[in-house]
Amino acid sequence: MVELAKDELIITPTIHGSIMFKFRGLVIHVDPISRTDYSKYPQADLILITHHHGDHLELNLINQLTKTTTKIIGTELCGTQLTDYIVMKNGDRREIEGLIIDAAPAYNIVRERSPGVKFHPKGEGNGYIITFGSKRVYIAGDTECIPEMKELRDIDIAFLPMNLPYTMTPTEVAECVKIIRPRIVYPYHQGKTNPQELVDLLKDEKEIEVRVFSLP
Repeated sequence: MVELAKDELIITPTIHGSIMFKFRGLVIHVDPISRTDYSKYPQADLILITHHHGDHLELNLINQLTKTTTKIIGTELCGTQLTDYIVMKNGDRREIEGLIIDAAPAYNIVRERSPGVKFHPKGEGNGYIITFGSKRVYIAGDTECIPEMKELRDIDIAFLPMNLPYTMTPTEVAECVKIIRPRIVYPYHQGKTNPQELVDLLKDEKEIEVRVFSLP
């Protein structure tokens, strides 16, 4: 839990690249997938989907978490499955339910599915920066340590992916952290990577707290 003056932000990483936030009575789900039991979690006021891959966009679960007032944000390619949703492209900004949401680039520079074909091509996926009151939370999505991260400002909490072959090694995540300089960093979407490696790499960064969580 992160204290925010009269409000509180409750962060619940659930599984894989999935996160739930609660803030001012709102429930926000990011990339929910049913590798864990979502029946124990409340329905969403807002759902954010970083990209269209099946381990980030699961339509049946989205329907389960959706109520009549739920708003869904996704990329253009999410339209292969979603219909009634808000499209955000890299660089877009929206204000929804009192939250400022910015869509940031998320893509591979090096890692490829096949020669010349990146796992996550530039322009297809989003990271999201959500402003909760006075705090800015960066959910990076599936990305490497891209040049656009140098443009990020005033990030209080960052979720950075750390699994091969799709995103980053602990060393690369540590490089990102030193660029972004959040107050708190969560390694997420870990796969089989040992998050303690990131803790060790950042042990001399006294102003940055690495929070490691256990996923079911």
